[in-house]
Amino acid sequence: MRQAGVCLHITALPGDLGIGELGGAAFAFVDALADMELRVWQILPTGPTGFGNSPYQALSSFAGNELLIDISSLVQQGLLRTEEVDELRRLPSGYVDFNRLAPAKTRLLDVAAERFRHRGESSAAVQYREFIDAHDTAWLGDYALYRALKQHHNSRSWTEWPQEYRERDSEAVSSFERVSADELTRIKIQQFFFFSQWQRLKQYAGEKGVLLFGDTPIYVALDSADVWAEPKLVRLDPDNNPVEVGGVPPDGFSDDGQLWGNPIYDWEHHLKTDFIWWRKRLNFTYGMVDLLRIDHFRGLHAYWAIPFGEATARSGCWRTAPGYELLTAVFRDLNEPAMIAEDLGYMNDKVHALRDHFRIPGLVFLQDLFRDDSFDPDCVSPHSVCYPSTHDSDTIVGWFCGQVEAETSEAQMRLQQAVLKATGGSADRVAEDFVRLALASHSNLTIVQLQDFLGLGSEARFNTPGTVGCNWHWRVTEDRMNSQTIDYVKGMVQDSHRQRQAW
Repeated sequence: MRQAGVCLHITALPGDLGIGELGGAAFAFVDALADMELRVWQILPTGPTGFGNSPYQALSSFAGNELLIDISSLVQQGLLRTEEVDELRRLPSGYVDFNRLAPAKTRLLDVAAERFRHRGESSAAVQYREFIDAHDTAWLGDYALYRALKQHHNSRSWTEWPQEYRERDSEAVSSFERVSADELTRIKIQQFFFFSQWQRLKQYAGEKGVLLFGDTPIYVALDSADVWAEPKLVRLDPDNNPVEVGGVPPDGFSDDGQLWGNPIYDWEHHLKTDFIWWRKRLNFTYGMVDLLRIDHFRGLHAYWAIPFGEATARSGCWRTAPGYELLTAVFRDLNEPAMIAEDLGYMNDKVHALRDHFRIPGLVFLQDLFRDDSFDPDCVSPHSVCYPSTHDSDTIVGWFCGQVEAETSEAQMRLQQAVLKATGGSADRVAEDFVRLALASHSNLTIVQLQDFLGLGSEARFNTPGTVGCNWHWRVTEDRMNSQTIDYVKGMVQDSHRQRQAW
């Protein structure tokens, strides 16, 4: 069936507590999606973020981002008092001020977890013990220990900790666990808060006929519980520095390429272990979402490896990855999972062959189809997911208008003419016309950023790759999610004859 959906990260939901959360606004957004006749809600990775607040540089591949925990629910449960939350209410509502939010919310979560710890027997206490039984050995114990040690060492990377903690000396770690038992419990309780709230949201979305569409970064961060607990996952030298790091080569977007800095996997180790870590990771993630996008899918066939310490991605080289073996193991475990390949950027026939062998839909980035100032709608395959824009690109309006210095350039004018010719519309309604073009495409699924449904410009751009400091901040305000917006989007979805029935 031809479906339509929206991309909006949890952090960007409206609310008065400084950040989008897994509470009332999330449930209301599910209601709005159902009313708009949108079938899919795409979110970005939900792991705890480190430097730069990027969802793609998580401190764990399994843990949830504590900053997404719904504070109002904790107030309702008597774990926080209303007046204690006032500091969060003084934060801006139109964007996330991470520098102010993180310490304030962390203090509240610590208070709530401590009060939960001292509560007597209850149904929540039983559920907490079941959560511990299910996850403590698999990942939660390592994550709690890593976060407590990181806090103990002033948030420094584990590669800078004393040797006994870097190398997980059993005596030193056991001693730390004894003296930090309360802190470890608080961290685990906060994870219980997150996953309890997440599962309630997932269940509600399912009841409303809305599928949750998740996102898995291909790489893990060097400073993560994953690498600290199991350094053999990636290639490190004796000083715990990456031998090589990930990125992409120079292209039309960047003369220097992109230097991500993530350590490269030790694929020989993963082959020898039958990809057990990957299988656990994806199996766990599919417990949270209905569909899953594999970020930088081409890295499963061949990846750009850059020597550690290089200032740019220029000096990298392509190395082959065991994508067929990995996906065979994953598909064997998960029985034809609903997987989507992020296959934008530098591709070749071998990457497409890997994708097509497992019948995984790829992505169509509609803006890319105008690079030659023309548009051919027939080049869009039904077995694909179409995006007018993505979280890594400018919004439709921002892209169409161009940067200030390029607004009158000949190339920008040619682009604008090609867009207007393809849409048959006008410059003042380019967002709506371009979204309609995407909805009318052959792709079986079209995902539209909420910013584009709202017709917003570059001020609402969510991320600019290769930059730090101004990303991941944007939020939608409550006044935008009104009945007029819902009727407007519903009309476009109906006009495109995209159905909301089950797959």
